[in-house]
Amino acid sequence: MKQGISGRRAPDPMTVERAPKSLRKTERLPAIVTIFLLGLTIPFILFLGPLRLSVYRLLLVVLFGPLVFMWLSGRAGRIRLPDIALLLMCVWIALSYAMIHGPSRAIEAGGIGLVETMGAYLIARIYVRTPTTFYTVVRVLFWVAMALLPLAVIETISGRSVALDIFEIFYKSYNTLYMDPRWGLRRVQSVFEHPILYGAFSSVIIGLGYFVLGYGKPVFRRIIYAFAGLLGVFLSLSSGPFVAAGAQMFLIAWDQVFKSIRERWVILSGLFLMGIVVIELFANRSVAQILISYVAFRKSSAWNRLRIWEHGTASVAKNPLFGVGQNEWERPAFMPASIDMFWLLPAVRFGLPSAVFMQLAFVSIFLLVLFRKNLGPRESEYRTGYLITLLGLYIAGWTVHYWNAVYVLFVFLLGCGFCFFNEDKKMDKNPGAQDAGPNDHKGAASDRDASERGRDVTVQSGYTRQKKRHFRDKT
Repeated sequence: MKQGISGRRAPDPMTVERAPKSLRKTERLPAIVTIFLLGLTIPFILFLGPLRLSVYRLLLVVLFGPLVFMWLSGRAGRIRLPDIALLLMCVWIALSYAMIHGPSRAIEAGGIGLVETMGAYLIARIYVRTPTTFYTVVRVLFWVAMALLPLAVIETISGRSVALDIFEIFYKSYNTLYMDPRWGLRRVQSVFEHPILYGAFSSVIIGLGYFVLGYGKPVFRRIIYAFAGLLGVFLSLSSGPFVAAGAQMFLIAWDQVFKSIRERWVILSGLFLMGIVVIELFANRSVAQILISYVAFRKSSAWNRLRIWEHGTASVAKNPLFGVGQNEWERPAFMPASIDMFWLLPAVRFGLPSAVFMQLAFVSIFLLVLFRKNLGPRESEYRTGYLITLLGLYIAGWTVHYWNAVYVLFVFLLGCGFCFFNEDKKMDKNPGAQDAGPNDHKGAASDRDASERGRDVTVQSGYTRQKKRHFRDKT
């Protein structure tokens, strides 16, 4: 057998096997997922009779039936609590529409809500089944964000919505919003309906870019990945995305500074709960009031959000079962109609059960992924980025509302959490093998040291999971 450059025997090409999918860094993303992700950033407005559709919504309408069939037939693994919670939320919303506005409204509005929520969720549940596929999803989102950044910079400087102007050449797109500048800059709308949505979309890249795309890379490279999302958040000049970005940056810093402490997240959780108790006992304002007063750009904006919480919860108390639907919710005449709280709006519009089901879906997915055991180093790092991103979006959801493309992306990300369960493949019990890949050689050093001492060595292959026997003559 031929000797390699290092003096070790070169592997026989006929015996080298390709790494299993669960151990590779990347794999090809299903075309449906790629089209879906790109469709989220195409601002075309399509009409099908009375229905106002977008590219991603049209795709979900076409795929909804097959997706549900595959889910029920086990293509997404076994049915879990978050699946049921999201489905019950959609059913309750449709029931609320039926009780308040009649059956026709329930079919139209409730139906499209079901398609958007369960459709986006099931695309992730069915097609994003491994951490390697999840890596590819993050990479697509990163490059989409990078493609939008130059247009966003031009928009904030020139004051023109360049991205929407380009799409308008080909087909009718979203209307351009003209909002008061902040810090002397235009708030970037990009290809979305509002700067808040562009900022929320960009915030997703921060945690995922640092931990998923940046895994195994120098800190500088990791920061570059995260900065691409952070710059988009800044250009949106929206307080909600700023909250999501700030939360993620703090959690990233905490993880990196205290990486040597195994219980660092338990400590942080304890400090957080202790802080809440101290504030509630001794401060003259609630935690929500303090948070909102510090994150809002203007005092008037902070004051309005506090009033939304006050009058929104009062509305829920008066209409706890089915909410107010699309009717006006009770508030002072000087307050705007919008409810800038993602987690409060379902309770106001469709009743407390819909909000409870949504919270249950989020919390159950978060905890299932958080307490998932037997993950290798790479998968654990991906999980950290995933959970930090979700937590940033969750916190920001108390200050802004997610709708249309960003809502669909949020639900899709919830479904991506099950990639860490890898139910279609039995996960390798060897922790070292979990992180193995085409460029990983952590077991090579120990193998080489033992072989040079002339001993027989039996090692677990990170590629094939088969025990292989290596021997080198003492010559």
